[in-house]
Amino acid sequence: MSLTYPIQVGSLRTGSYIIINDFPCRITSYITNKPGKTGTSKAHITAVDIFTGQQIEIIYPTRTEVLAPFVLIKEYQLIDITNDGYLSLMTDNGDEKCDIKLTDNEIGLKLKKLFENEKESTIIVEIICAMGREQVVDFKVN
Repeated sequence: MSLTYPIQVGSLRTGSYIIINDFPCRITSYITNKPGKTGTSKAHITAVDIFTGQQIEIIYPTRTEVLAPFVLIKEYQLIDITNDGYLSLMTDNGDEKCDIKLTDNEIGLKLKKLFENEKESTIIVEIICAMGREQVVDFKVN
């Protein structure tokens, strides 16, 4: 299965996903200008890396074909956080998933603190999956 698909820059919009410099990004700003001497308009794209949060800006002709990542957002129930920072998650069919490491960013620190203080609560973790990589992006308490 492919991790990406081709898409024309002119069909992208704010909120679309695009690969910039081999990083999967979510477009936060998309502005096109009028066609110039060459007859093609250009798109000024501002995007944020979906895993690091780093902002990236790039300009493309709107007729250019670029790659976009297949992005999937999944929810799992948090069972445990191991000493080395890996999450123990329960899938929808009851299987255990233990291959996602908790990041040291703000979300990771809040989740770890909540888990330590709320042992009796059910915590649902939201995972973003793109280009063979997975990371916690949000969580909620049920």
